[in-house]
Amino acid sequence: MILGDLGAEVIKIENPKVGDDTRTWGPPWATNKDSNDLSTPESAYFLSINRNKKSITVNLKSPDGIQIVKDLVKKSDILVENYIPGKLDKMGLGFDELSKINPQLIYASITGYGQTGPHSKRAGYDVVIEAEAGLMYITGEEDRPPAKVGVAITDLTTGLYANGAIMAALISRSKTNLGQRIDCSLIECQVASLVNIASNYLISNQEAKRMGTSHPSIVPYQVFPTKNGFIMIGAGNDKQFKILCHTIDKVEFLNDSRFTTNSDRVLHRKELISLLEQRFKDETTEHWLSLLFDKEIPFAPINNIKQTFEHPQILAREMIQEVDHPKAGKIKLTGIPVKYSREALKVRLPPPTLGQHTHEILSDLLNYTNQKIDDLKANGVI
Repeated sequence: MILGDLGAEVIKIENPKVGDDTRTWGPPWATNKDSNDLSTPESAYFLSINRNKKSITVNLKSPDGIQIVKDLVKKSDILVENYIPGKLDKMGLGFDELSKINPQLIYASITGYGQTGPHSKRAGYDVVIEAEAGLMYITGEEDRPPAKVGVAITDLTTGLYANGAIMAALISRSKTNLGQRIDCSLIECQVASLVNIASNYLISNQEAKRMGTSHPSIVPYQVFPTKNGFIMIGAGNDKQFKILCHTIDKVEFLNDSRFTTNSDRVLHRKELISLLEQRFKDETTEHWLSLLFDKEIPFAPINNIKQTFEHPQILAREMIQEVDHPKAGKIKLTGIPVKYSREALKVRLPPPTLGQHTHEILSDLLNYTNQKIDDLKANGVI
């Protein structure tokens, strides 16, 4: 999707009968605009991750289906796949085979565990990798069971790493005129994303623990209860802590040797947090938000999703985009988060219906005749 946002023509290859599994991940659904259309609506999940793509349906169990993919490879810059290692090789669609057809092809493999190693043949799922690669262990409240992150963050992180890798491979190809294989896995990207938590263990053998919203190395840096809700406060350095103390009328904290530096505050975390919790409970969230607004200190309310999309900054940055979907009519999608000075990115294409572009791609890109396309359809290939 990111490549599509940047202007690439993205061709999504789907199973002719059911398509991408996420099409059925509902409710919620986007209601069909035609009341006489009794087919299954598109899921909100599918719509969230498939803008700026075209969909074709191909039966990869058919030799003719395999040939369609090979014909597409001849005209493509990049292939992205997430099969278990070795599966596409058996189908004649592995990197070695396809790089003979197109030596400039960038072949990006995204798997659970990578192409090598004792676990390489295992299927990978976001929540499983969250559990296996440390993230779930450190997520949640200290005295509660492990929790998963609210979105499939390991999937998203891996997609971002893969996007960067593809960009680097394109730059390399511009110099060497050769493509290459990218081996990107959920588990490695998740381990890399442990960042400072990983370093704490590798450098000092310090095991991590669940800490809710607080930070292992910075105090105060967490959510506090107020008279009527919650507020997130971050004092990332001594200057910000000083501002916080003055703002909440607790300057006496600055004269307490337990709280002089961040290191002191980390050592005396429980005492300081207890005092701050008492103070923040004295007033409403709205009171604290107004008081902190013009101060040089990180703070935020705990917004729900409705409040998030009503946020004036989100609206100003056009992070809600409305598009016309062929089946669902007008729908709203999350906008594109990166802005460029030379050209404004936009949602050029709504998420596709299943096989919406099959005839277009086979005819216009691959120059298949109408008769050949009809035969492929009659034989269950597309």
